[in-house]
Amino acid sequence: MKKTYLLGLSLLLFACSTERTEDNTIKESSEFSAEGKIITVYTTSKDGENKLSIGDQLAFSQANQPLETEIAVFVNPTKKFQTFLGIGGAITDASAEVFAQLPEDKQEELINAYFGSDGIDYTLLRTTIHSCDFASGSYTYIEEGDKDLNSFSIEHDQQYRIPMIKKAMANASDTLVFYASPWSPPAFMKGRENMLQGGKLLPEYYQSWANYYAKFIKAYEAEGMPIWGLTIQNEPMAVQTWESCIYTAEEERDFLKNYLGPTLAKEGLGDKNIVVWDHNRDLISHRANTILGDPDAAKYVWGVGFHWYETWAGGQPMWDNLRNVKESFPDKELLFTEGCVESFSQDGYQRWTNAERYGRSMIKDFNCGTVGWTDWNILLDQNGGPNHVGNFCFAPIHADTNTGELIYTPSYYYIGHFSKFIRPEAKRISTTVSRSTIISTSFLNEDDKMVTVVMNDKDEPVTYKLIVDGWETETTIPARSMQTLVY
Repeated sequence: MKKTYLLGLSLLLFACSTERTEDNTIKESSEFSAEGKIITVYTTSKDGENKLSIGDQLAFSQANQPLETEIAVFVNPTKKFQTFLGIGGAITDASAEVFAQLPEDKQEELINAYFGSDGIDYTLLRTTIHSCDFASGSYTYIEEGDKDLNSFSIEHDQQYRIPMIKKAMANASDTLVFYASPWSPPAFMKGRENMLQGGKLLPEYYQSWANYYAKFIKAYEAEGMPIWGLTIQNEPMAVQTWESCIYTAEEERDFLKNYLGPTLAKEGLGDKNIVVWDHNRDLISHRANTILGDPDAAKYVWGVGFHWYETWAGGQPMWDNLRNVKESFPDKELLFTEGCVESFSQDGYQRWTNAERYGRSMIKDFNCGTVGWTDWNILLDQNGGPNHVGNFCFAPIHADTNTGELIYTPSYYYIGHFSKFIRPEAKRISTTVSRSTIISTSFLNEDDKMVTVVMNDKDEPVTYKLIVDGWETETTIPARSMQTLVY
């Protein structure tokens, strides 16, 4: 299915007011209300052609006491919370290998769709330290057994991954916050034949592995790709069929405070932001309590990363655990480091529940104090890969490598309802709803534009009031829809 990736995206991102011409295109309007309180609404809906589409302009009037029979979103601009870092995704080997197979015009389209100002304007980017499952094979940057790292080289990444990352950075409208994560140390550092199926970093290699991070950062930065930070270990409590490594909370704490933190400082990399945990919400409190409760470890920690896969066994997302960590350690940040929809099938490209999983998670994660949100692979092929252990998954955009066409899924547009409008350094603003029929979050950008995102995952449209600081307006969100209101 060929999709045009943009909405009619010739619209200006934060225009206070727009209007449609006779040919139904969008142009900028200079019309403002006396109070400057005009609301522009963007909608993506399951039933219809709306894909981040601009709708009618709304105006505020003086608010009245809401009734219990009404549905309302309450925004209190005087109550501000965390500072927004950004939203983005990961350029893995899989993404880069697929990207390299695309025609030049489709490569340009893909980069602009994610990173351009007339796309969904990503500001976060993650990559891997050597291989993960989303690659054609398993590899490291050194010769096996090279404890001193004399053979260290990122030559492997220069074929596909680095060129794609550089294109993303060159086309981004804002400087990308770029961070990296390892899936496993080299096999010999675990005393194993390969990096797959768990294992533990052996104590005699703690220093070598800490040095490996420093060499990676310096090698990437020498290529002109500034590294904002790193996570210590992807999913440190999961024995996976792919590259993986287990750390107890105490082991991660001690590796950080005795090896990784001091090594980065010694190597002149003490300004890099270190993220601990990088796993699901279920055990996040225990990991945070153990590491952040130790001052010698906590001094190296910027924040705590998390994924959404605690739902893999049919459980519910553990958002209360995020709130607990933020309340317990208010000087540390929360960062969503990975999420994707598993169990790939081609008939699921347009499955709306995939997008709703993104929308629900993003709203609730932000409302619990999360500052940034990172999707997994930004691009996969028509088979949900490549993946060298058969762990095929969905991405917001897929490419059919046989035809060279890009396939845009609803998840792309749902993510865009946040990433396109909420900009770095925005402040989250107090937002609640009067009924569980809808969910919502709001941010105030540095240019004083407020952004309120509302999601309706029900099969009926919902009419609601937006009540902000003594002003109100009324609108309807269609069934199974996402709306972004900019004012």
